[in-house]
Amino acid sequence: MTASEFHKKVNYGNGRSFGTVFKSKCKETFFPDDPFREFKNEPCGRRTIKTIQYFIPIFEWLPKYNFGLFKYDLLAGITIATLAIPQGISYANLAKLPPIIGLYSSFVPPLIYAVFGSSKNLAVGTVAACSLLIAQIIGDKVSPTQDLKLYLSLVYTATLFSGLLQTAMGLLRLGILIDFLSHSTILGFMGGTALLICLQQLKGMLGLKHFTTKTGVYPVLHAIFARRDEWKWECFVMGVIFLVFLQITRYVKNKKPKLFWVSAIAPMVVVITGCLFAYFAHAEKFGIAIVGDLKKGINEPSIQLLNFDPKYIYAPLKAGFITALIALAEGIAIGRSFAIAKNQQIDGNKEMIAFGLMNIVGSFTSCYLTTGPFSKTAVNFNAGCKTAMSNVVMSLCMLLVLLFFAPLFSYTPLVALSAIIISAMLGLIEYEKAYHLFKTDKFDFLICISAFLGVSFISMEMGLMISVGLALIRALLYIARPASCKLGNIPDTKLYRDIEQYPGATGIPGTLILKLGSPIYFANCSYISERIVRWVRDEQAVTESSGNVIEYILLELGGVTAIDITGVETFFELRKNLETKGIKMILINPRQNVMEKLIVTKFIDKIGKENVFLSTEDAIDACRFSLNNSNEVKTEDF
Repeated sequence: MTASEFHKKVNYGNGRSFGTVFKSKCKETFFPDDPFREFKNEPCGRRTIKTIQYFIPIFEWLPKYNFGLFKYDLLAGITIATLAIPQGISYANLAKLPPIIGLYSSFVPPLIYAVFGSSKNLAVGTVAACSLLIAQIIGDKVSPTQDLKLYLSLVYTATLFSGLLQTAMGLLRLGILIDFLSHSTILGFMGGTALLICLQQLKGMLGLKHFTTKTGVYPVLHAIFARRDEWKWECFVMGVIFLVFLQITRYVKNKKPKLFWVSAIAPMVVVITGCLFAYFAHAEKFGIAIVGDLKKGINEPSIQLLNFDPKYIYAPLKAGFITALIALAEGIAIGRSFAIAKNQQIDGNKEMIAFGLMNIVGSFTSCYLTTGPFSKTAVNFNAGCKTAMSNVVMSLCMLLVLLFFAPLFSYTPLVALSAIIISAMLGLIEYEKAYHLFKTDKFDFLICISAFLGVSFISMEMGLMISVGLALIRALLYIARPASCKLGNIPDTKLYRDIEQYPGATGIPGTLILKLGSPIYFANCSYISERIVRWVRDEQAVTESSGNVIEYILLELGGVTAIDITGVETFFELRKNLETKGIKMILINPRQNVMEKLIVTKFIDKIGKENVFLSTEDAIDACRFSLNNSNEVKTEDF
């Protein structure tokens, strides 16, 4: 029996061409879901129809639409419209915009999303975090109180930039960029933003006329207590009553989910109650400020207001870039979570295109940034929506408000809007999830808390950057210091597993089996080489005391998905180093990408094809055979 009898055939094959490899890499990078699989083997006409349906989802579900579905979407659309009105006014106030702009942002964008969006549950609207970011970044450049027209023009421009970036990311299938905003980062960022927003709404709760333009915890608290002479107890009492009412309805919804509508209509009840009180009691006499003039009708297009003046362009560019990523991360995550609940799927890249197009069109039609907010989507989902038609119904309801009822909301007390915002934000400070991170993964908790503290005490951009930076450092550590382990045989089986995880696993005399579990690149190849040498040194210290000598080192490469030239050179050096110690290197199960690189660099020729095996078992059998023959020769010589 010879060693070759133990050696099962390894497929060396012919190396793939550069074009084939490049095409495969691009497909896996940009099309991991193989979106065009349904188009294969279809006649030309059918393929054209499916292509249109793929890129414009409304053509897929609208032909099948019927009254049975519409009655559910009608109820859901009306329900989310009752939430969209107070939220639109509130978040526009948060963004330092005229309230009518908030209403418009729930009129035009939902129509665009209904055409291009892939989610059946997502409800479109403005969100608090992006509203505050816009106010902070654009407000640092232009004051909305001193030059509202210029401020508005920069907000529309930021919305355009955001939409362009989102559309480009969707078309180029760059959803991978959103993955850098980890769950921990979003959790901390949203918590910190919610805290800032709650503190800022104390201006409305206390009836303050003067306030800071900064967003940090310290300047906001300083502004509140420095203006104690402006506090209005009437505002505070009204705000507390509204806030308690809103929290009670939220509690009812959590206890009995079927009563979700109680929480959904609560903000509208607060607005109507506040309007009636302000009108009949002449609230302004008591220092309770109201929204003010709201004209009915349709605004003129805002495309002529877009401002690309180099003097101001940096602010909308910065605001557009940051809010685009946050809006995508939030909207796609929310859409996916509700899709999973119905065993559905949404296409992240289609969502990017839909968000981008609705923000581009929105920037032309007096709207500011929109995405898929959690509160609206949850109400839409619980109301039983069946398709994106619920967004169309909401949009039509908003159109009726804009045409006929907008002036009625001019009496809305600002304290009512503050209570609505605070109530919504309290649900975003998810301390239970943060505590769960602390218990399960300390580094994830560090990423989360850094975003929270950075947003709260430095700035929203810095908090986000610090958190993303820590997440990238963690990813780089995984790359630069990959895990490796020593394998041993589990008794009475042919399985080889990590000896630390399975202490009962036993080593094979004369051999050292190591498993590498990551790509081998310039960033980690030196560490991998040093770690292998340390494994050898440690193993020799143990085995030499018992009379055994390591003659073979087996590298299990099944988990190594790629290797670069620096990694191959490291293998050459490692082999030479091991040979000086009288140790032979054996490779087990190198994957196609790795095998091709090892063949073209002549490493396989150097090590010998007889030292490459399909499985650990084959390699061990061959090593045992060689060791036995070697021992027999030594015995005969003796």
